[in-house]
Amino acid sequence: MKKSIAIVTGGSQGIGRATAIRLAKDFSGLMLVARDKEGLTKTAEAVTAAGAKAEILNLDLKDREAPGKIVEKTLEVFGQIDAVVNIAGAVPQINLLEMTDDQWDDGAELKLHGARRLTIKAWDALKATKGSVIFTSGNSALDPKPGFAAVATINAAVVALAKAFAEQGIIDGVQVNSVLPGPVMSSRRVGFLEHWSKLNNITAEQAASKFLEESHISRYGQPEEIAELMAFLVSPAAKWMTGTAVRMDGGEVKGI
Repeated sequence: MKKSIAIVTGGSQGIGRATAIRLAKDFSGLMLVARDKEGLTKTAEAVTAAGAKAEILNLDLKDREAPGKIVEKTLEVFGQIDAVVNIAGAVPQINLLEMTDDQWDDGAELKLHGARRLTIKAWDALKATKGSVIFTSGNSALDPKPGFAAVATINAAVVALAKAFAEQGIIDGVQVNSVLPGPVMSSRRVGFLEHWSKLNNITAEQAASKFLEESHISRYGQPEEIAELMAFLVSPAAKWMTGTAVRMDGGEVKGI
């Protein structure tokens, strides 16, 4: 196996965990980062079982010192960085008219600024390996709704940020893309549906069906499906693909 090292944030659950396990097939070492230490440990065990070395860092990317610690530890343990996969990020799904400044700032600090700081800190190492970066946005960036205003706004900013990094990457030899998942059935989605069911006085199962019907899609996506896309984007097969926002949402967003 070629020696290659990836940093995966948000690696304790959902798309982050699935991506880490999938990348274990192609990468020799992964640095897994998240706030949930127990979840990280489970992911690391799965990564090891899949054949790659796993290290964990229980850090919050809202901490401005965290990105530097992540890059420093990754270089100390593995000696190089070939990919940074920015997945961490949870933004409150609250109506536009009801969100507080703190709620807006909290979402942006993790998903937008945490990813930005980590990518900047890792940039020199990525230049050295001609590596790759993925930013995780969401299809709400293309279809904002009142109840998803913060999610949509921050996701759109993530896409713009990725494109700006991609322009710099053309100069420096670093590939940068963004991924826009649609409704994926993860623990976060389960929590959202439970909250939505209480607001609408229906069961969680009814909420799941109602959301599918209103989204005009046949089913929810699975974290493993997004993980396959992530793996492709950091593979040699996608090396000429940069500055692109790739949507994978079962056809939920109907725009061209």
